[in-house]
Amino acid sequence: MRGKSIVYIIGFMGSGKTTAGEKLASSLGWQFVDLDREIEKNEGKTIPQIFSQNGEGYFRAVETEILRSLGAGKKTIISTGGGTPCYDDNMDFMLRTGVTVYLKMTPPQLAGRLLKETEDRPLLKNIPDDKLVVFIGEKLKQREKWYNRSNIIINGMDLDIKDLHTAVKTSLISLQ
Repeated sequence: MRGKSIVYIIGFMGSGKTTAGEKLASSLGWQFVDLDREIEKNEGKTIPQIFSQNGEGYFRAVETEILRSLGAGKKTIISTGGGTPCYDDNMDFMLRTGVTVYLKMTPPQLAGRLLKETEDRPLLKNIPDDKLVVFIGEKLKQREKWYNRSNIIINGMDLDIKDLHTAVKTSLISLQ
């Protein structure tokens, strides 16, 4: 395939971006990169440590810098962080340089996946369990104006990797 050779998997935290990205990369025979893991490798700290020690502004600047350094010239699937498309001009950058896939899920579905992980998620750390669905709903409403610009929007719940593979290949062909 000529033309665009990067696929960005975007969506809210807990939507399965890393899992879907790894499976998609395997099915296409492409390389896989998890943006958050690249940030941690670059900084020598976990995402929660970066947020607590350096703040979200610093994290977002590093995230943008690393995003722009990944995948050029290689067939690459990149799993982004949940907020990646919403900062700087990251969504415009991703749309210019590749195909974007939004794994769409509802707040209750996301809360079900994230309930046991709130301590590991800087934005959820201080949210009580009974307020999680409402918080996710509010945050998702803010972010969907970026997410919904994706080339492909697919249901992230019970995702069939074959359907995603087909949608991505079709999109890559149509963008050539």
